[in-house]
Amino acid sequence: MTQTKRFVIAGGGRVGLQTAENLTEQGHEVLLIESDEDRVEELSDAYLGPVIHGDATSQSILRQADLPDADAIAALTDKTETNTEICMTAHYLAPSIRTLARSETRTEQEHDEVVDATLLPQSLSGDHAADMLTGEEIRTLVFPTADLDIVELTVAESAPVAGHRLDEVALPSGSLLISTSDREALAGPETMLEPSEQYILAVESDVVDEVVNLFRG
Repeated sequence: MTQTKRFVIAGGGRVGLQTAENLTEQGHEVLLIESDEDRVEELSDAYLGPVIHGDATSQSILRQADLPDADAIAALTDKTETNTEICMTAHYLAPSIRTLARSETRTEQEHDEVVDATLLPQSLSGDHAADMLTGEEIRTLVFPTADLDIVELTVAESAPVAGHRLDEVALPSGSLLISTSDREALAGPETMLEPSEQYILAVESDVVDEVVNLFRG
């Protein structure tokens, strides 16, 4: 049985809403923060969880969200600088909280200590944001172009690829299995896709969902 977790989502736009819907469908608790008053009403009507009206870069607003009691915070506004600032403030208030920032550009190395994962909305949807928040099943390893991601995926027990050799699996055109997560050797036809094991792949953005489904089921 999935353990219920609590997540704070800053930014109730399309990506934020989709992420919240995905998380609540999985049985997790969600609190949303949104600065636009009209959008706050829409989010409240969606009945996904409590909604705070305010600026998520503000310490006083984030304190209302009770961050020490949350498993993670996702900064999903449409401004990269705002999302980074939200993660920095959240990390200051709750140093152990996991942080996810939506970004149009590579997260600066100086921010690595406060931003644990980066969501690139041109290639990853709110569904992927939820995956990144709830576990390590999918993780962006290298900043991609608009067309290519380098990701780490965990094979689920019931996944279509689980227990099969790479040469027995029909990965979609536009994807390539590179190695296991330990990066000790390149993957080959005989590489076994073991349940619960992690693998590194290069994936073109238009087949990300198809590849994730093969590894997650």
